[in-house]
Amino acid sequence: MGAKSGAEYVERLNAEPREVWIHGERLQGNISEHPAFRNVIQSMARLYDMQVDPGILDEMTYEEGGQRYGLSWLVPKTHDDLARRGRMMQRWARATFGMMGRTSDYLNVAIMAMSQASAYFAGNHPSYAENIQAYYQYARERDLTLTHTLIAPQVNRSVSVGKLQDPYIAARVVEKNHRGVVIRGARLLATQGPIADEILVFPSTLLRNTEEDAPYSFAFAIPSSTPGLRYICRESFDYGRSHFDHPLGSRFEEMDAIVVFDDVLVPWDRVFLLEDAERCNQLHQATHAVVHMTYQVMHKNIAKCEFLLGLAEAMVDAIGIAQFQHVKEKVAEIILALETMKAFLRASEADAEIDEYGVMTPAWAPLNAARNLFPKTYPRLVEIIQQLGASGLMAIPTEADWNSEIRQDLERFLQGRNVDAFHRLKLFRLAWDAALSSFGSRQVLYERFFFGDPVRMHGALYDSYDKTPYVSRVKAFLDGEAQ
Repeated sequence: MGAKSGAEYVERLNAEPREVWIHGERLQGNISEHPAFRNVIQSMARLYDMQVDPGILDEMTYEEGGQRYGLSWLVPKTHDDLARRGRMMQRWARATFGMMGRTSDYLNVAIMAMSQASAYFAGNHPSYAENIQAYYQYARERDLTLTHTLIAPQVNRSVSVGKLQDPYIAARVVEKNHRGVVIRGARLLATQGPIADEILVFPSTLLRNTEEDAPYSFAFAIPSSTPGLRYICRESFDYGRSHFDHPLGSRFEEMDAIVVFDDVLVPWDRVFLLEDAERCNQLHQATHAVVHMTYQVMHKNIAKCEFLLGLAEAMVDAIGIAQFQHVKEKVAEIILALETMKAFLRASEADAEIDEYGVMTPAWAPLNAARNLFPKTYPRLVEIIQQLGASGLMAIPTEADWNSEIRQDLERFLQGRNVDAFHRLKLFRLAWDAALSSFGSRQVLYERFFFGDPVRMHGALYDSYDKTPYVSRVKAFLDGEAQ
């Protein structure tokens, strides 16, 4: 099949029913028609349609063996391959203003990297190397839409999951039989889970290498329609309102869901790691999957900064506040964030090298710095939008108000310096949706914890970063002074 279209994506979702619970009810009928999912599914479909657009076909896909595949599946071998794949990622990111953090390229590149590092999986069992290679080919051929889940429910974080009173709160192995592995328990938190073809159940990086933790150590992939697998969704932040009222939430609301495994059978050919906590802990780093995933995230973050910069400047212009120095300072902060992210990305590309698996891999140091910085940067950028908009972010009547008999009031009192009331209202509703709505607030929380606990991430950066050359330079200076 190769690269799929938007229509094919929607048809496949509807053809493979999965157990989804939302707002106290089990989803019935076509998921593409449900109010909580239809808009984001259409947004995803538009991304897939870009893959089959004749005008940009070569910018979105590559050819191999007479078949076209999405560029996010490409195994980069050269700097040009890396840059070409990056341009494709940027197109998708800009199409959503960076507001969809789990577009398909994020996990596609992870599976690509893992498949090339198959020897790592063979260290657990030889067949697992074959499994991850076969899965990459299977997923690429069908252009699967993937979700993933990593962490255990937050029941008692002072102890390991193996010490919880109920051993089946966190997903764990129940038994192994001739057909595969049976999993029972739950995981958090599958973004886009209900609208994905398959789920990757990847290991947490915090497993303890003890006998009691072994049943919680695994990596596998299964269809979202697998019997016994269910998604329990949070409240939808797409409230069924118009694009006028909720310009972002009505388009890009990615659902987050608890994943429950009710004695789910995982066939042996879908198992990649099993009962090897140490290997599970090192999976993302050892295979360089995290490097390629972070590279994709950088394109998302840049698109997000570009959007917020455009939004901020449009607000400044609309209400005539560009002459104030504190306003210029705030917008300059967004510019600095944008240019910093672009510099990190460029450095990762310029210093990319072929890794031990034969894959052209971006430099990790600038990407690691960027992923540690952005969780603190994005909340500040949103705060700037709040500060620039001030009370204007509360003076945002709805589309229904605009179409009512009070429209003349709105036309008079909501006009801007050089923009009519209709367009000023649309602009400030957009700013509100980015910075204050449930959708916007979720974006802030999402970015704060995108790669995990920021404190733990900083600690890992400290522990892994080679500081020796700089300490040696200081000591050499001090030794010279002493002489």
